[in-house]
Amino acid sequence: MQKADKIYMIGFMGSGKSTAGRKLAQHLNWSFIDLDELIEKKAGMKISEIFSQKGEESFRLSESEALAETGSVSHTVIATGGGAPCFGINMDFMQAHGLTIYLKLSPGKLKERLARSNGRRPLLQGIGNDNLEKYISEKLAEREKWYLSAKLIIDCNKTSFHGLCNMVKKLIV
Repeated sequence: MQKADKIYMIGFMGSGKSTAGRKLAQHLNWSFIDLDELIEKKAGMKISEIFSQKGEESFRLSESEALAETGSVSHTVIATGGGAPCFGINMDFMQAHGLTIYLKLSPGKLKERLARSNGRRPLLQGIGNDNLEKYISEKLAEREKWYLSAKLIIDCNKTSFHGLCNMVKKLIV
């Protein structure tokens, strides 16, 4: 059991961090922050524009700054970007400031979801559907060491949203 007043949703792009995070925040009667939306608001441009105009490194620095701002909020669910836990001290920060939840999905399921949206995701630019699952598998292999250090791992292939809410409530009360 962990007393927590913040929840950080982590996982690969397309895993449902923003969707589940919004619903979880509503279920808990908490606030919700989508880290990507916060970054866009502060930068005055879309994530894809930040990537194309300033590069991934600049985006990751902005992401870390936005994440640091969440340290002062309470009773909030924060959906992070897929790479956020893997950069700098971001995962350590999230572990120290709240409950981290990894929304785990298989590469096949992620491919199904991302195939419909890869035009909007900077890291998927130029990767066709034929190479998408291979790319996802490779990126997951790189990132899983961070994802698997989350305090709660939810297998989204097997767990319903209701199940997620019950597990979270048991952990944070």
